[in-house]
Amino acid sequence: MIDDAIRVLAGDCTVIAEDADREEYRGRVTTIVKPDNTVLVHDIDGYQPVAWITRADSVSSDRRGDFTFVAKKDTQTLRIAAHEQDGFAHYPTSVAGTPVGVCPDCDGTLVRSSGVNCVRCGDRYGVPADATIRDEQCDCDCGLPRMRVERGLAFDVCLDRACESLDAAVNRAFDRQWGCPESECDGDLRILRRGGLIAGCEHYPDCDTGFAVPAGVVDGECGCGLPTFETAHGSRCLDTTCDRALDEVLEADSAADD
Repeated sequence: MIDDAIRVLAGDCTVIAEDADREEYRGRVTTIVKPDNTVLVHDIDGYQPVAWITRADSVSSDRRGDFTFVAKKDTQTLRIAAHEQDGFAHYPTSVAGTPVGVCPDCDGTLVRSSGVNCVRCGDRYGVPADATIRDEQCDCDCGLPRMRVERGLAFDVCLDRACESLDAAVNRAFDRQWGCPESECDGDLRILRRGGLIAGCEHYPDCDTGFAVPAGVVDGECGCGLPTFETAHGSRCLDTTCDRALDEVLEADSAADD
């Protein structure tokens, strides 16, 4: 079981690391057990641990007699026995990231790291990787920051999808705006969420045409009839495999060389 805090044991310890070989150390060390069951044993020298095990399958402890940690992963075993404790404690932990606002529920700091997280109460909000978190708060009573996300247009929505849905905003703007490019299909492309936002044919499963909606704004039309998007890496067709789009790229590259 993964703990929800960082555990720290400091003292005069014997450390035994077993795998193909067996190594034993003794000294005044500090052992850190992270929430993902990574165990690090540090001594006075250098930045590299004396011993470690990454994301152990299990970490058990026994406070009877010499306090011990036993971490196991596959064929690896790491044992730490404290003959004399200088200290043992659990410390609350959270992700660390760039501050982006204040949590409306607990007044803790919101930080951006693989989403937006509160360092105090642990509330988490998933945000697209390309989103820009703004200084403005949401217009409703939720008190959260707003974010700017480009999905065909630049959308300004609440951080909390339950308060203001990015999917709904993209759907209102682009649902059925483009026809399915398959020659024998008369369907329109619907805006759907399938892992990410896609423009998928309304006749699915009879027609399985679908394209991921890229991070960018619509800036024109490709020769195939689908829209082009201005992205961080230049203009591209909604269909990244489009032959006409690839031909246009090759022609542009050739003209640049001339």
